[in-house]
Amino acid sequence: MFKQLISYVFLTAVLLMAACTTAQVQGPSLGTPVSQQQISGLDLIVGSDGSTLPPGSGSANDGEAVYLAKCQSCHGTEGEGLSGATVLVGGSMQSEGPPLRTVGSYWPYATTVFDFIRRAMPANEPKSLTDTEVYQATAYVLFLNGIISRDTILNRNSLPAIMMPNRDGFIDRSSLQ
Repeated sequence: MFKQLISYVFLTAVLLMAACTTAQVQGPSLGTPVSQQQISGLDLIVGSDGSTLPPGSGSANDGEAVYLAKCQSCHGTEGEGLSGATVLVGGSMQSEGPPLRTVGSYWPYATTVFDFIRRAMPANEPKSLTDTEVYQATAYVLFLNGIISRDTILNRNSLPAIMMPNRDGFIDRSSLQ
């Protein structure tokens, strides 16, 4: 009887393994194939060189209205923020205490500011801003930080040329193994 029980357990295990192998080969049959057009709609990353920036332009003059309508509820009227994570202006990487990382004190590239706003803001409706509104909001945030003047026009050529205060504050270790 013990041999029959062992045989039964062994046979059950073999059948379960066969069923699992078959399921893996067939796959779960979920979803549908994604088209290249759908993928390109998700590929919004802008590199530090700005080579993938979209068409459009804007200044802080234009961006103030966008900021007040879509950003101030979290970031405050002057970028002071409503919590530590929402502060956009001020801060210092050389402070005696923990540094306050803001756009003006921490971010190394203006294109990164554009990229973040484009993909993640406003927090309650990410990716809802047009490319022109993103240029405008980026210009206003950079203006609040004293990095550009109110009438500086940002576009795919001028944005990568902006020298952020902390541009040299990072160590590139990408070539290390």
